[in-house]
Amino acid sequence: MSLLELERVEKTYPDGTRAVDGIDFVAQAGELIVLLGPSGCGKTSTLRMIAGLELATGGVIRLGGRDITRLRPSQRDIGMVFQFYALYPHLSVHDNIAFPLRAAGLAAAEIESRVETVVAQMGLGRLLSRYPKQLSGGDQQKVSLARAIVRRPAVFLMDEPLGTLDGDQRLAMRELIRAEQLASKVTTIYVTHDQEEAMSLADRIVVMSKGRIRQVGTPAQVYDHPADLFVASFVGSPGMNFVRCQVAGMNGKLQLLSEQGQLRLDVPLEMAARAPSTSSALLGIRCEHVHEDPDGPIVGRVLTEEYFGSSRIVHVEAPCGRLVVRMAATAARALQSQVRLRLDTSQVSLFDGVTEARL
Repeated sequence: MSLLELERVEKTYPDGTRAVDGIDFVAQAGELIVLLGPSGCGKTSTLRMIAGLELATGGVIRLGGRDITRLRPSQRDIGMVFQFYALYPHLSVHDNIAFPLRAAGLAAAEIESRVETVVAQMGLGRLLSRYPKQLSGGDQQKVSLARAIVRRPAVFLMDEPLGTLDGDQRLAMRELIRAEQLASKVTTIYVTHDQEEAMSLADRIVVMSKGRIRQVGTPAQVYDHPADLFVASFVGSPGMNFVRCQVAGMNGKLQLLSEQGQLRLDVPLEMAARAPSTSSALLGIRCEHVHEDPDGPIVGRVLTEEYFGSSRIVHVEAPCGRLVVRMAATAARALQSQVRLRLDTSQVSLFDGVTEARL
């Protein structure tokens, strides 16, 4: 059942900047949606319009079927968690968590019951008498999250909530956020530029660029079947490898010939119907689908490598262009050494050379 709907939503600022350019998406009840994209893509402006902190200059926002486009934030039944914790420095942890309930005029017994419940869920009991300045960044963000949860809103909005935390804290908070969201079943819209966060948290990802939605899908759909060149390059660490080539049908097969003429590949036949003959295209392939092979047709030299403990990312200069390859951690390669590679043609993507859309 759809809970939150955005229909042709736009945001143009007074200086003429068009931050959000007529976007549509629907969040289902209990779903965690991640808005993912680089800085300036419009994701935070979208979140702020849902919250009522910015007014949309076009389109409609509905929550539970009710038009909330012009309502004040306090009328929207939404809880927000920001990158910067926005805790009241003069209030204890207990009073920070209880504040929105007191502001709503709930009875004291109900306030204490709700605070006790969320404190127990999040393991904050030992911190109740402390003040924000006495807490670590991770604990401050826990308190901020508890303050949003205690309201029991219809929707949680989270704006880069882990942006100021270090690596260990980010991982722990990521696990906590997902666990709490699954337990509460509250629809959540989460904004980040970190695609690892997006992939690990989301039921569905909304990829944005320049104020527009480029793709909506599950993490697997966005990663394995990117809708266009932007999604393919932005999602994944590293992004896809690309080889510019010509597409030609020969003897009932579809072949790709790189522009340098150094790489000829037969690709799955089902691509033939989607790729016009002799058209310019871009072949895309993930680094884990480029394999070292002593008989491989691609001969290149190692430019550099990055060691990640469980694997190595090796950058190779080849006649068809640069390729990034994920290799085993034990597969150390000397700089400038020669390697032979093959591509897993069952895993390639093809993109139109002009429109950059997936073929």
